[in-house]
Amino acid sequence: MSSPGAGRVTAQRPKRGRSGIPGHWGPRWSAKVGWFLARVVWRTRVLGRANVPATGPVIIAGNHTGVVDGPVLLGVSPRRLHIMVKEEMFRGAVGAILRAAGQIPVDRASGRAALATARAILARGDCVGIFPEGSRGGGGVDEVHGGVAWLALNSAAVVVPAAVLGTRRSGESVSKVPGFRRCLVVEFGNPVRVERLPGESGRAALVRAGEVIRVALADTVAGAAAKHGIALPRD
Repeated sequence: MSSPGAGRVTAQRPKRGRSGIPGHWGPRWSAKVGWFLARVVWRTRVLGRANVPATGPVIIAGNHTGVVDGPVLLGVSPRRLHIMVKEEMFRGAVGAILRAAGQIPVDRASGRAALATARAILARGDCVGIFPEGSRGGGGVDEVHGGVAWLALNSAAVVVPAAVLGTRRSGESVSKVPGFRRCLVVEFGNPVRVERLPGESGRAALVRAGEVIRVALADTVAGAAAKHGIALPRD
């Protein structure tokens, strides 16, 4: 799954309940599919699950290198997730599965509707997953899109950085599915909370919050990569 930090939802927004906001059922069953992929198809080591608050709204922000980052994160998260996914994925059979799973389609040209959906999910005390780098790449988190900062500032949610390692190696395509039983790692870092400071402009708060989140995620990724000896892809 691939997700930008912001995007505009079109008419294909997942429909659960009268509000049009994805309900709880999708993440419940899709987490089981993710668990099977993470634990049976691949060998995923998970650390730091206790860093994810057991209750209340949470944003889980992961680095993004490969096509299976989303399903793996969904399967190992201690909380059920609605993950922000680029709307190009919401086509055909894959799109039907994503909609049924309660994931959030994102048009990367504008993030307002998708962010509004994510904010509503957080307002009811649930969890949203996001890959704030915006696209699959090296995963070192050199920059993040503003959507994650906006979402954190405009909700009561804490942000938990998540390092996702091993889903892509140097020389592999960003769309390549890892081989059977490849060793993967997901490590959840310490949660961070960002708030607008007194007298701070909205723009300044957005920039500052984005950098706080970026540094937290980059540090989590770098620390996990060094600890587990899994290099990020260099291309």
